[in-house]
Amino acid sequence: MNKTQIIIDTDPGVDDIIALLFALASPEIEILAIIVSYGNTDLEASFLNVLKAYHALETHLKEYPEHEDRYPNFFSEVNTILAKGCAGPFHGPLVSAQYFHGRDGLGDISRRHPELLQSESPSNLQMTDKHGVEIALDLMKVSNDLGLTYVTLGPLTNFAVMIHRDRNLVVSKVGRVVCMGGALDVPGNTSPVAEFNFFADPYAVKEILCTGQRDSIFPLDRFLLLPLDITTPHELPFPVYRDRVDNTFEGGAAPSIAASKQPLVHFTSSFLERTRDVMLKFGKDALELHDIVAVWCAICNPPSMPLAPGWEEATRLFDIERTGELTRGMLVIDRREDETAYAPGANRAEVQARLDDQACLGLRESTAIPARVEVAFEEQIVFKAATGVRCITETPGPNVLLDLLLKRVWNV
Repeated sequence: MNKTQIIIDTDPGVDDIIALLFALASPEIEILAIIVSYGNTDLEASFLNVLKAYHALETHLKEYPEHEDRYPNFFSEVNTILAKGCAGPFHGPLVSAQYFHGRDGLGDISRRHPELLQSESPSNLQMTDKHGVEIALDLMKVSNDLGLTYVTLGPLTNFAVMIHRDRNLVVSKVGRVVCMGGALDVPGNTSPVAEFNFFADPYAVKEILCTGQRDSIFPLDRFLLLPLDITTPHELPFPVYRDRVDNTFEGGAAPSIAASKQPLVHFTSSFLERTRDVMLKFGKDALELHDIVAVWCAICNPPSMPLAPGWEEATRLFDIERTGELTRGMLVIDRREDETAYAPGANRAEVQARLDDQACLGLRESTAIPARVEVAFEEQIVFKAATGVRCITETPGPNVLLDLLLKRVWNV
């Protein structure tokens, strides 16, 4: 089986760590590097969280060597490189999601479970002091043309810096970017209108996705976006986790006890405790699998190949608000060319009558008649053109992912 070579750009992060464990347990891919970023927490904490995950898995496999085959990327011939990337955004204030992920990015596991902290480097990671952007570019230099998949689970800053450093190299080697970020037709999670990754560095998003001069940026036909619209319905219900993974799991009031369970289960329960408490305050007893869906997409959809069965996409045209007092990170969608837009020459009265008829059904549609933007130039009229972004709109289903995740990470 030809494995997809991937670079994971992440800001761990509770769901990031589960996504990393999922990737380590997936034989379809080969993890060349893990580039950590600021985001859910600061850069140093993100780096340490990857080490915690590797230490937990290493401890688990020493105690249960018969489980080694379950984590092919932990014992891969490729010695995965761990490197620190950017510590802050292109422009604007540094923000974090510690309100959700905890001060250390992993449910305050450093304070709640100090037994999970270790000082030595894991044997299965190649450590480096070189900047993550340079590591990624070095790996691209020795990779096959269009053979790499770049998976972004945090802000797009690192990838945008790579484009600035060596755009030709990135374009020649990266066959697909899989990005978790943005909110199109649903509310945001960090603000009413913005998803966190895009909120954290809207300037990087603008550089990569919303700049008209595509010949100086990454080709959008190789970019797959997984916004909140598609990731949010995929969940790990905590009662399911308790029933199938850890029957002692409750929440922050009942901390996990290492002596009573497998090391990997103790590790995941230790950082999910606080996460459950936070989610219950939001009215949901489940972990939303945002970053896990992105890794799943990368596993199922190698570069230069059509989407696998069960995966569907739509091209969406949008720009991003970078400086709004209330709308930083918001995706401003151009619906004039969308499937819901009126056909050219639509009769406003007839359309409004149809909208009135639909109102009782709760259907939503703009009542503004779309108008093309015309620009006067040297006595000619030209139309502004823009390139849309490929957005995943369907997956094989939340239950398919849930079963696969439980089987691969916890073997249940």
